[in-house]
Amino acid sequence: MSQNSRISSVLSSNETRLIKRVSIVERNLNKTKGAEVGLGAFAFLFSEMLQYAQKRVHGIQDLERKLNDFGYRVGTRLLELIVWRDKNSKRETRVLGILYFIHTTVWKTLFGKQADTLEKSTENENEYMISDNDPLISKYISVPKELSELNCNSFLAGIVEAILDGAQFPSRVTAHTLPIDGFPLRTTIFIQLDKEILQREDQLK
Repeated sequence: MSQNSRISSVLSSNETRLIKRVSIVERNLNKTKGAEVGLGAFAFLFSEMLQYAQKRVHGIQDLERKLNDFGYRVGTRLLELIVWRDKNSKRETRVLGILYFIHTTVWKTLFGKQADTLEKSTENENEYMISDNDPLISKYISVPKELSELNCNSFLAGIVEAILDGAQFPSRVTAHTLPIDGFPLRTTIFIQLDKEILQREDQLK
């Protein structure tokens, strides 16, 4: 085989590899549906994100606000992805509909299971709570004593807030650790809907 032939063969092989290699932004999103991220990889990534944020804030509230902002960015994209994958999905227009969507579909997409409870406040009409008895986000995070009041699930609260905003249910969402027997990490996502949502809900009845 001549030298030119060998060079031609090598170039042809490289071209084939380049053709087969698809950019991550060009991958079919439906083919990754149901794919799981390794727990170790997620824990490492979240830990790095937490340390990154900690170096750029002053105090626990500021850190939780930063985690909420990170989660909001994820939630915006997550809503688009879920709706795009489910061609038969409908736009939720009622409060219970969108909350049930978060309680089931969103939780299953993120954690492979639905949340444990969805409750309505007995004190205020515009307040709801979604609880997870064993939240994955904070399961492998070791918080130092000086940050004992930190709730890493502020990240999850940001995701929920972004989804509600994107679905036209503007709200304020926060995360609170409310342990019970057997579930020391139990977290409740507290949702406070804007008053205008209740007015719209009354008009749809």
